Amino acid sequence: MRRLASFALAGILATGALTACAEEPGSSGDDGEGGGTGAGKVAFLMPDLASTRYEQYDAPLFKKRMGELCDECKVIYQNADSDAALQQQQANSAMAQGAKVIVLDPVDSESAATIVQTAQSQGVKVIAYDRPIPTKPADFYVSFDNEAIGESIGQSLVDHLDKESAEGGILQVNGSPTDAAAGLIKKGIHNAVDDSGYKLLAEYDTPDWSPEKAQQWVSGQISQYSGRIAGVVAANDGTGGGSIAAFKAAEAQVPPVTGNDAELAAVQRIIAGDQFNTISKPIKTVAEAAAEVTYAFMQGEKPKADTQLFDTPSQLFEPTVVTQENLKEVIFGPDGVLKAEDVCTREYAKDCKSLGIG
Repeated sequence: MRRLASFALAGILATGALTACAEEPGSSGDDGEGGGTGAGKVAFLMPDLASTRYEQYDAPLFKKRMGELCDECKVIYQNADSDAALQQQQANSAMAQGAKVIVLDPVDSESAATIVQTAQSQGVKVIAYDRPIPTKPADFYVSFDNEAIGESIGQSLVDHLDKESAEGGILQVNGSPTDAAAGLIKKGIHNAVDDSGYKLLAEYDTPDWSPEKAQQWVSGQISQYSGRIAGVVAANDGTGGGSIAAFKAAEAQVPPVTGNDAELAAVQRIIAGDQFNTISKPIKTVAEAAAEVTYAFMQGEKPKADTQLFDTPSQLFEPTVVTQENLKEVIFGPDGVLKAEDVCTREYAKDCKSLGIG
């Protein structure tokens, strides 16, 4: 079992980025301010609204860095809201508007190959962002190490269960079956869980990363494995939240449940003791890296890759597991993701105080 190094979180999400404005899903906008040189349009196409990160962090952070690099560059931002056909239309529209580079976080990693094929045939560079496109190599890939994410949250849970001398088995709630990144997270979870000594009771690939569908599935497993579920490895905070909701609806004790993305609601659940862990991703680092790769392509330069994945030059970043033990430092430190006043609302004030937050 390989040991995963913690990623330095300096400057993960600058507070100012939270005030940056992203267009409504399905719209486009021209943004750009800063002292760079060059000109042209770039498209930043995100996959869904189920995860709040794209609207709150990825889009505004990418735009901000592009503005710093290129004062005449225009960013077309759109969100496909889990509709692969719509994302194809958005990509076609961006190319028709003259986009030189498309930064694409695919709804469906398989069908996104068509977008890559079409773009490259027109001389448009494609940067796969967050989720890979395995069947048709993009020009570059910028992401988190998704297999490491799965292994990290899974190993963190297993270590906790060992410490607590837990008995029973594990449920595994994976992400969308159409998302290649979800497949990597799933593989990483299996790396941690399969030889852990805890039986894998059942697993589920959650369509569209839907919290509601995750809740429905977990509800069925609670009925089937009543009293035998020691923990739940959920691939992100949405599916983790759905899993927790299922236990509460069944009036059953909530076992340790994992997550990923460090969404505000998940951080509150960790503070309250409902969720065991999450992953704090260096979204600022990745969004800015994507902007820098984009700008290099626009200048006719070859971006520097650290590795190769799916035959695609890649930069992969490794994030940090967050539990109650390090939440104050990682989430609320000088370079933290969230503000205590936003998280420690009246409902969570007592628990925040007990953890020394606020």
